[in-house]
Order: sequence, then structure tokens, then C-alpha cells
Amino acid sequence: MTERNKLKGGQAPIGYEQAKTLARDPNPEVRQKLASRADMAPEILYFLAEDSDPGVRRHIAGNERTPAKAHSLLVHDADEGVRVELASRIARLAPGLTADEQDRVRRATYDVLDKLARDQVVRVRQILAEALKDVADAPPEVIRRLAHDSEIVVSGPILEFSPVLTDEDMLEIIESTTLSGALSAISRRASVSESVSEAIASSRDVSAISFLLSNPSAQIREETLDHLVELAPDILSWHEPLVTRPGLPIRAASLLAHFVADNLLRVLTNRKDLDPATAEAVSKVVRRRIDEAPPPPPPEPKEGDEESEFSWRHELIEAYNKAKKLLAAGKLDEGRLARALAEGDELFVAAAIGARAKVAPEWVMTALDAKTPKGIIALAWKADLSPTFSVEMQTSLAHLPSSKVMRPTPEGLFPMSEADMEWQIELIAEDADKDPY
Repeated sequence: MTERNKLKGGQAPIGYEQAKTLARDPNPEVRQKLASRADMAPEILYFLAEDSDPGVRRHIAGNERTPAKAHSLLVHDADEGVRVELASRIARLAPGLTADEQDRVRRATYDVLDKLARDQVVRVRQILAEALKDVADAPPEVIRRLAHDSEIVVSGPILEFSPVLTDEDMLEIIESTTLSGALSAISRRASVSESVSEAIASSRDVSAISFLLSNPSAQIREETLDHLVELAPDILSWHEPLVTRPGLPIRAASLLAHFVADNLLRVLTNRKDLDPATAEAVSKVVRRRIDEAPPPPPPEPKEGDEESEFSWRHELIEAYNKAKKLLAAGKLDEGRLARALAEGDELFVAAAIGARAKVAPEWVMTALDAKTPKGIIALAWKADLSPTFSVEMQTSLAHLPSSKVMRPTPEGLFPMSEADMEWQIELIAEDADKDPY
């Protein structure tokens, strides 16, 4: 049996001299199998870390037995896949590491981790962020660097989940960042302090404040909540989370009763957790609204019943026509949609997604109303939007809770196959049951 055939068995022990021979085999598949073995001597793995074949080096990057000094070579590897594999491996070694390590091996590991956090390829940093987002004793310096990253797919998981970030870290980010989605990620954290909530409330980031109000664990001062209610009449995305917010103060509840839609007014008046004084204050406002409401005007004759039945449709058509013009002019990119979303112009964003996807905007509204993550992801794909933006569509447009959001794969791809997404588009079309505009 040749040395190459012995290797194909995968489990038979390989002697040191045999391993040295196989490490120079001209067939890269042979060297790749050798690089993936857990019984190789460190010097063999270090030798293979400089192999000409990137597949070999990827196996070395992911091998638990690879010595730390090889990591220092691989972190500078020209192949992105090698560095991605290394990021996954090094992240598992991160707990407990600090910037002032004295042990030579631990110091080398920290240096590699720090370099990966600075990698020019987003996917490498994203892999690292996803792996470290919930590690309680991850290196604070590395976590802060990832939290300040200019790409939301990197900074988002850290901002939303990392227990390493302090209130001071988050306040600094809130004050300095211009990255769309960063404040929304902080607003979705499992615990948000009063000082952080205050900073988000002062940011004028409509989407982030909506998530903050929807987060029952966010601590919001009564004065801050009252101020947000005063700003809320024209910001529809805040109405529902305000009406359903636990511990609603009497002044905030009374103010809300003046302007929320009838369906939310019913929710507000039916709340069982309002203290008697607050419940009475809301009831008084409701009775006043009923008494002062003018009689409904007689319906105006229109050419079609459909137009009078869906009053919002006119605005949707106008937004859709505007979006098509911007698309034709090359001005309907993802950045334009992100800005509109941050400003609370959800109707335009829905129409713009329809224009980019070349589907009826009513299809988009149907998918958003259904609050089905798969359908929303499929629309993002159809509209040639990024997997990252599909998360914003789920959270900021469909207002899904974080627990139901489908996120990109560790490689930054859509979490569904193209066939599945095509199927979801067909389902949306069937549900909409309307012709495109």
C-alpha cells in the first residue's frame, strides 16, 4: 500500500517521517487531509501553514493542534478563506485573554485576535463578532473595536448582545456613530439602563427609539417617556409600543389617548395594569374624544369601490411612482432606503422595495403585514438588497421582535436557498391576490 493510500484511510496512525514525506506530496488533496489530522506534530502543521495551496492552509487554520506561532503566519494570509477559518478558531481561544498578557503563547494569541478584528475583509470581522458576541470574558479592547466597526454586520451583534460592553462604551458609541442600525441594535439589548435609554431618546433616531419603546427591559425615566409621547403624534411607529409599554405613567397615558388610532385606543383603555387614577384619566379623554368627534362626512363618489376602501393606497401609489423614478435615475440604492427607514418613512421604503424587486408594492405590504421572516428575506433578495438590510426590514419595517428575526449566515449570506426564496415570492403573490400597479 502506498503512503498516499494509507492516508486515504484517515484513521491509521502516521509516523513522523511518513508525515514529512506526505507534507511534500505534489497532490494538494493529500496535503489537505494531512493538515486536518489531529495527531500531527506541531512542526508538521507549522510547515503546512506556508503551503502553496489555500485549501491546505484553511485546514491548518482550523486545526485545534496548530501551534500558536503558525497563527501569526495565517493572520496575514492572502486568502480570505484562510483568515475566516482562523477567526473561527481564534475566537474559541479568546475567553480570558487580555491586552497585557505576559505568557508568550497567550500574548501571541491575543495579537492574532486583535489583527483579525482589524482585518480589511468584512466577512472575517463578521465571523469574529458573531463568535464573540455573547462571550462574557472576551477581551474588552477587541470587543470595543468590533462595536465601533463601520459595518453593521460586524458591530450589530456586539452592540446587541455583548455583555462586555459597559454603559460608558455604549454612550460613547451613541454620541459618535453615524452608522444606520447601530442605535437600534443597542435598543434591542436584554437590558438597557436609564442613562443609555436617555441618550437614545435624545438621538432623534426614529427606528432606534421604536425598538427602545418596544423593549420591556429598557429602563426609561418617566420624564423621558413623557417627552417621547409629546413627539409621537406624527410618528406612527411609536404609537403601538407606547400604548403597550409596561408601567405607563398617568401623563403619558392621557396624552396618548388624545391621538392614537381607534384600535390602539381600545388597547389602551382595556389595559388591566393601569392604576385606577391613570385608567380614569384615559377614560375621560376617550369620552371627550367621542363627544367632540364630528359626524363622519358622506362618502364621495369614486370610480371604484377599491379606491375608497383602501385609503392608504393613494399614498402607496405615489410613493411607488416616486421610487420608480429614483430607480431609473440610479438613486434608489440601499443607503437611500436606510435613510428613509431611519426617518420613519416606512411607506416609501415598502414602495421602494417593490420598485427594486419589480413587484407590486401591495405584495410588499402583504409580506410585512404577515410578519413572516422568510417572506421578508425573500423580498430583500428579490430587490437585490443585502442580507444585512433584510434584518433591518424585519426589525425596523415589520417590527418583528429580535427572537423571531432570521439573520445572515456566518458567511454573510441569506439564510435561505434561492429556490426557497423564489417559493416565498410566489406565496406572497398568492396572498396579495392583486395585480401590480
